Order: sequence, then C-alpha cells, then structure tokens
Amino acid sequence: MAAEAPPPSTEKAQLPTPEEFTEVQESAEFGELRRSYRSFAFPLTIGFIVWYLLYVLLSNYAGGFMGAKLVGNINVAFVFGVLQFVSTFLIAWWYSKHAAAKLDPKAEAIKTRMEGGA
Repeated sequence: MAAEAPPPSTEKAQLPTPEEFTEVQESAEFGELRRSYRSFAFPLTIGFIVWYLLYVLLSNYAGGFMGAKLVGNINVAFVFGVLQFVSTFLIAWWYSKHAAAKLDPKAEAIKTRMEGGA
C-alpha cells in the first residue's frame, strides 16, 4: 500500500515587501553579486563584439587576406567564421562554470533569505 501524501499546507508563503527588496538591493552582499556578474560579463561581451567586428571588417575590406586558401578549398574567412561559433560556445560554457561557482551560491543565499528560509 502506498503512503499517503501529507495534506497541503494551509499557510501561504510570505512574499517579501517592496521595502525588503529595496533593502536587499542596497546590501553589500547584493552589490558583490552584481560586481561579480559585471566583472565577468562586460569584458567578455566587449571582447566578443570586437572579435565579431574584426571578422566583419576583414570580410569587407581585406578580401585578399580572407580569401587566402589554407588547406584545399578552406580559406581564412571560413576558419574565422567557424571560430565565431566556437568562441560563442566557449563563452557560454565559461559563463556557466563561472555562474555555478560564483554567482549561483550568492544568489541562492539571497533568495533563501528573501523567502524566509533562514
């Protein structure tokens, strides 16, 4: 015979007030979380945009260089194009590792406190 599930709780979760959200937003812990995110995301975003614009500019203004054959019919433009995809996936992987190690624990601690867990 299967065990019966406990009856649903009649207590409603206490939602944080706007003042509590403001207090958390102004806290040093939230500021550290925001700094940790920005110090990772902004430089990578700028770096990727520069890398992408370099690819576009070289494609438009350095046709001879981009058309240079490397192996068989594979030219520099094709390799750079593939590297755009590779760099996108590497950045996503790197960010997920960073978030799991540095951002998620801090965010979870703030969320738990806001939900009244501790």
